[in-house]
Amino acid sequence: MNNAKYFQVQFNIGKQLLRWSLIILPVSISIGLLVAFFLWLLDIATGMRWQHLWLIFFLPLAGILIVWLYSKFGKKSAAGNNLIMDEVHEPVVGVPLVMTPLILFTTILTHLFGGSAGREGTAVQMGGSIASQFAGWFKLPTQDKQILLMCGISAGFAAVFGTPVAGAIFALEVLYIGRIKYDALIPCFIAGILAHITCVSCGIHHTQYTIAHRDSTDSFFPYISFNIILLLKVIVAGILFGFASFLFSQLVNVIKTRSKEFITNQWLVPIVGAVLVVGISYLLGTFDYLGLGVTSPNADGVSIVAAFHKGGAGYFSWFWKLLLTAITLGMGFKGGEVTPLFFIGATLGNLIAIITGAPVDLLAGLGFIAVFAGATNTPIACIFMGVELFGSENIIYYAVACFTAYYFSGHSGIYQSQRLAVTKLTVGINKDANSKKVNTEDL
Repeated sequence: MNNAKYFQVQFNIGKQLLRWSLIILPVSISIGLLVAFFLWLLDIATGMRWQHLWLIFFLPLAGILIVWLYSKFGKKSAAGNNLIMDEVHEPVVGVPLVMTPLILFTTILTHLFGGSAGREGTAVQMGGSIASQFAGWFKLPTQDKQILLMCGISAGFAAVFGTPVAGAIFALEVLYIGRIKYDALIPCFIAGILAHITCVSCGIHHTQYTIAHRDSTDSFFPYISFNIILLLKVIVAGILFGFASFLFSQLVNVIKTRSKEFITNQWLVPIVGAVLVVGISYLLGTFDYLGLGVTSPNADGVSIVAAFHKGGAGYFSWFWKLLLTAITLGMGFKGGEVTPLFFIGATLGNLIAIITGAPVDLLAGLGFIAVFAGATNTPIACIFMGVELFGSENIIYYAVACFTAYYFSGHSGIYQSQRLAVTKLTVGINKDANSKKVNTEDL
């Protein structure tokens, strides 16, 4: 390539980046503001439920209202994240704008009245909905619409968790199992950064987590920068994290399918789900498994933050959160899956650490990101999330835990529209380079 042609290529690249920056700027700022508003409302709703526990008795009514809203105004919005992913794969009619107010309001309802759910799904759906509207206003061609939708995913994820790099990688990685779409790399990164800055500029403070564990040089293996015995424990933990990811994904799908089969009246589905969630909580004698679970109003309560400390979780804390979240999301309530996955992983990691003698804070942090990696099939994004949330000192353990959980979670996942590009097995399964939706019954 001669100098003139080289500089022409560089000029075109610069012009393209400038164009995308101008397109992404209003989209990311809008999403960042919406996510900040959502997180503010979520804090208020959580505080109100903590102060007035009697609100959980209205969870059945909240479920009926949610079902009615989606049946009346939802159109295709009920598909949630899967609709956005389908539109990225094969754009048809776009993501309806009504998805934003619907998912925002219904998620707040779910948390206010005690549903066990998260927040990532809400942020991503708002991001995809807003991005789709801007794509229409800008009259973008199909390929650019797909990229802008991915930017919406990145912006929503980055803003809600305060992890802009992980948000960008997540948007690139989540669409396919085994493939990353590099054509949207820079736009997604710009979107994640701008949305994150916008969100924190509104006064939103994300939860701070700390892993104090630091490896020291092994006298027998002075050139290895990690503890081999601890690494073996992490591998075992990664396998268990992968199983937990698989169990969660399967249970949500089973409850969603079976509840519709056995309960023919759609209005009864959320009522039964609400009664189960509240009833199980009373039987357990604790309400720590309701809502997000990031923190607990009780000093000795179970939460994600508490799981980073010895004695911060019970033997079955991970299972009760998994069960209640699966019931909540599988029986008509709204919210995300990711924060509950953080809870499941952190409390399971706490248990494994107690049994194996591994550092509690390290195993809780590994479970935090690895169960998420297995359930979403996004191990690389989760490694970056570990670095952004916990620091880079234990990155080898992050990678081992996330990659192991990714493989041992199988081809299941919480997103039905995720497509299989590269199988996790080298024999026995037909590979389809063009990708199809994952059929979890066959894999």
